[in-house]
Amino acid sequence: MRRFLPSLPALQAFEAAARHMSFTKAGEELAMTQSGISRHIQNLERYLGVRLFERSGSRLVLTDPGAKYFQEIEQTLNKLEEVSIDVVRGRKADASLMIGAYPTLAARWLAPRLEGFVQGNPDMPIEIMLVDPKLDFDHSRIDIAILRGVGSWRNARASLLFPEELAVVASPKLIPATTKLDWLDFAQFPTLQNASRPSLWLNWLRAANLSYSGAIQGVRFAHSEMLINAAVSGLGLAVVPVQYVERELESGELHLPLGKPVRSSESYWAVYSERKSQKHSVIAFRDWLLHESRKSRQVTGGTAA
Repeated sequence: MRRFLPSLPALQAFEAAARHMSFTKAGEELAMTQSGISRHIQNLERYLGVRLFERSGSRLVLTDPGAKYFQEIEQTLNKLEEVSIDVVRGRKADASLMIGAYPTLAARWLAPRLEGFVQGNPDMPIEIMLVDPKLDFDHSRIDIAILRGVGSWRNARASLLFPEELAVVASPKLIPATTKLDWLDFAQFPTLQNASRPSLWLNWLRAANLSYSGAIQGVRFAHSEMLINAAVSGLGLAVVPVQYVERELESGELHLPLGKPVRSSESYWAVYSERKSQKHSVIAFRDWLLHESRKSRQVTGGTAA
């Protein structure tokens, strides 16, 4: 029996138009003209016998049946894409170990060490995903994540990796590497800000118990990677987790003009869902992370909290 199925191009046109609420943007995404999108949707409406869109002035609005249809079609197309990709790569997406990490941590701490785990587990597919600090394991594909916090996450287990240690770093272009300061004049040196963690300077000042004068102000950057690159260029002083700048401190691109790192109130943890706590790949990666974190503390001279 022939299935009652609209054409796939018509469904793609409808899904894109409903997602963007624009025939023009849908056409740009699908490499079609606006009139081409319109024809597909008109054909789909005739096939279904239902109006999917209405015009409200210059705005495009989904009808009630259109809104319900969009929710179902979006999920269906996503699933169709997923199973098609699974066929191409020869495995299902959920066969991979899904690892979550913050962007700078993933690039600067995890990626340089990951070769050892991959070599030791050559048959284990791995995917690295970026995470939100408020990760909800109940509604995420992530199996295990490296998160910053105090060790408590809902419906998850956490193993301590290393305490966060904050340091003020500077380029020799800004402050000579041999110069050590015992107080900080914010009017004398430009300071760089981390927009994703706006309290870093205040946290460091409290922990370091250092005398200072002037107002904290300077260029703001969206995340730590941008901040570190700016500090290396000599644009200003920056407060960063010292674990993020191991390479630059070793090479001399950055130094610590205001003394050794100080501990923040948070640490980094290997966090994994309760329901996946017995999964072999999760246990293997957690144990590897614990081993690597011990090695890292030995190199930097730190100790576990």
